[in-house]
Amino acid sequence: MLNWFVNPARFLPFGVWLHDLDPVIFWRLRWYGLSYVAAFLVGWFVVRLLARADWTRLSSDRAGDLILALAVGVVVGARLGYVILYQPSLLWTWQDALPFWGLLAVNHGGMASHGGMVGLIVAAGWFARRHRIDLFNLLDVAAFIGPLGLMLGRIANFINGELIGRTASANLPWAVKFPQEIYDWPTERILRLQENLPAPQQLGLARSHWTLGEIVGAVQRGEQRVIEVLEPMLAPRHPSQLYASVLEGLLVFIVLLLAWRRPRKPGVIGALFCVSYACGRIIVEFFRRPDPHIADAEFAWLSITRGQWLSGLLLLLGIWGLWYARRRPAAAIGGWGCGKGA
Repeated sequence: MLNWFVNPARFLPFGVWLHDLDPVIFWRLRWYGLSYVAAFLVGWFVVRLLARADWTRLSSDRAGDLILALAVGVVVGARLGYVILYQPSLLWTWQDALPFWGLLAVNHGGMASHGGMVGLIVAAGWFARRHRIDLFNLLDVAAFIGPLGLMLGRIANFINGELIGRTASANLPWAVKFPQEIYDWPTERILRLQENLPAPQQLGLARSHWTLGEIVGAVQRGEQRVIEVLEPMLAPRHPSQLYASVLEGLLVFIVLLLAWRRPRKPGVIGALFCVSYACGRIIVEFFRRPDPHIADAEFAWLSITRGQWLSGLLLLLGIWGLWYARRRPAAAIGGWGCGKGA
């Protein structure tokens, strides 16, 4: 990770470069976990601002309670969504180390944003009923802070080298080579790589053979003898995680911020989130590589990925939500361009 700060020029768009970021900050603290913590802290801060500005019927001292409920809903929903939609085999997979059950093994990755949204809606519904607050207003609040968390999460995905993009032209100025792609290589190609690498003992490893994790780790440590062998075998790819951080996160937040310049009926902002996120995700899917274990199950005959199908349903939900919110007899609320409240 030190190389990131020592040589920032390598991140400028002047050619294909090798991804060598370490997902671990220090000890066992990871950028991915830190992104969740940062997202919830930012969410808490923004909810308090909205409450003080009378953009929500939620009192500012309840902001922490709401964020905690949403956090639980997002994490549980995202994990269940990934398992159900992308890897149901985790339901009956067991391992020797903690947490034993594959469903709980979030340390190996696997969170679905669409599942997280369902979990968020369930958590918001529970909170609204418990505290007698309009559900649609709470969903507006959750939708308003959601894109910031999505943006941070996608940046963490990029640092982790996961959810990598489709292959790109070597002439693409910002193309990236991800060493993590070797986890999905066929056995023959992995054996060829291992045969050409220097002996692990030469780099201070106790093993007599290379594991895939050790190869990726050697790249992250800047081991040039490993990089010289591996890099020519890697394909340049779109940094689809960064595309997603912009299209699913930053731009969605800007759309919602501009939309809430005027007072809106409860539900409008939440519906706009569904529409704008779905459009962004559909675009990103053209650059994101489908998960290898479900690539054959994608709807290839229409060239539509699973993520695009789910986003299409979310788009329809958002369009219906806009229609319903506008017809619903409720007073408009918010509006940063119109002074306090409405």
